[in-house]
Amino acid sequence: MRRVTELRVAGMHRNKGTLLFTAALLLVSFSGSLAEAQFNGPASESSKSLNRRVTPTSDPAILYPPSQDIRLSQGDLLAVHLYGATDYAPPVRVSLDGKIHLPLVGDLTVEGLTVHQTESLITQKLVAGGMYRDPQITVQLTESPNQFVTVTGEVHGVIPVLGERRLFDVLAAAGGLPPTASHIITINRRGVEEPIVIDLGIDPAQSAHANVAVFAGDTVVVAKVGVVYLLGAFKNQGPFPLKQNSPLTLMQLAAMGGGPGFEGKYDDLQIIRTIGMDREVVHVDIKRVFNGTAPDPPLQADDIVFLPTSEMKAAIKSGGIATLMGIASILILAVRP
Repeated sequence: MRRVTELRVAGMHRNKGTLLFTAALLLVSFSGSLAEAQFNGPASESSKSLNRRVTPTSDPAILYPPSQDIRLSQGDLLAVHLYGATDYAPPVRVSLDGKIHLPLVGDLTVEGLTVHQTESLITQKLVAGGMYRDPQITVQLTESPNQFVTVTGEVHGVIPVLGERRLFDVLAAAGGLPPTASHIITINRRGVEEPIVIDLGIDPAQSAHANVAVFAGDTVVVAKVGVVYLLGAFKNQGPFPLKQNSPLTLMQLAAMGGGPGFEGKYDDLQIIRTIGMDREVVHVDIKRVFNGTAPDPPLQADDIVFLPTSEMKAAIKSGGIATLMGIASILILAVRP
């Protein structure tokens, strides 16, 4: 009988020891995600795949080309004047076949010619016809359906441009940039293979470098600045707008979202980025970013930042202080004789 009692007592001690070990293991597992081991070592290289930015055009030959003469095209309305002959001032329009018809001259093909070349051509025809020895001809472009710049994207407009005009003037004529507009402007130009990318910047002292010439026929694309999405174990979730030409980092976004909750898996935050048809998922330890031992990756438009939830930590959070007091009571009972 005494032997049986001793065995029961030993079994109870073993059960208490097992229970104590299990409770301790639970506490370690709940707080293990905050362990110091994951903060050690060199900085993470995960941000390298998150730095893909549009490169502004830097070729001076593309940004600052020489002034371009206006070339006539179909539909242009011209006013032709002959000095000393007030009755010779016919208004003519360039036809669909690129020609104009003038008195004393006849048909002339002027499409693709500059205004000065057209003046020289008319002068040659008048001299060749024996009507004038040295006529003084001036040609004025009074109306053109083709001398304009198209602005599209977050700003819309068709801006008349005779020859060239500065980018800031064109944007102002189109109504200016709204808060949703990016400061990265793209210009599509005939004869230039790649789109011209202009960074307007935020420093007024450097604005002259971005105020490039815009020519008739150009298309100015004003992109939307975009938003990033915050999901998971954050106090505030949802889309957050990016600011004009101001990079938004992970720490800044987390602050805007009220910070990560206790229940989040800090070592498994995911930044999801879609490029074309491909999707990239980068895993970041947000605790290391907060501590400065990992780089703070910059975010781009349409990025999704997702912080998964730990089920065990969520259970503790939902139970609150009662759950912690319950675990403490179990430990106290387990160590009692």
